[in-house]
Amino acid sequence: MVSRVESAAATRRALLDAAAGLLDSGGPGAVTLRAVGARAGVTRGAPYRHFPDKDSLLTAVAAEALDRLADQVQAVRTDPRVSPADKLHSGLSALMTVGRRQPHLYRLMFTSPAGDPAAVHAANQAGDRAMGEFLAIVGGVVGAEHTRRFAPLLLTSVHGITDMEVNGHLSADKWQITAEELVTTLVAMIDRQAHSG
Repeated sequence: MVSRVESAAATRRALLDAAAGLLDSGGPGAVTLRAVGARAGVTRGAPYRHFPDKDSLLTAVAAEALDRLADQVQAVRTDPRVSPADKLHSGLSALMTVGRRQPHLYRLMFTSPAGDPAAVHAANQAGDRAMGEFLAIVGGVVGAEHTRRFAPLLLTSVHGITDMEVNGHLSADKWQITAEELVTTLVAMIDRQAHSG
């Protein structure tokens, strides 16, 4: 027999999955509590028992995505078989993969969280965790004393690369380089700079 807590957790999970699916297929405008409930197969009132508003629901979706990204980066960061530069490349590639496969979610992950305080707090914690993992892999390449200098350069560069690719402005025909090659070049430049003096 399923307990009330298990049932509530299953409903919440179904709502988050439904919201993520609607976000992927139609962007934030496609996500309404009513549409999420219908897609999840729950009663009309069920979404409101778990999320007070759309912003809180979308913030919870973003928090889960940030946690998944942090898990990926942590797995790479703690792998002793991978060089620091390759760890950095993998972390940046993981971020680009989200941007390519789920562009609406990607933008949501880097939007200030909104909604009820609990959802905002959870999203901020997830974002801090993802950033901490990213800073750790950057520090592995450039050293702790230079992490805050190079991390924003890397992050903004990869955001730009991802945005240009997703929007069709980074074609190999036009630039004779792929997004992956740009990231490889970026990591190599940072690695060289960090070890040049």
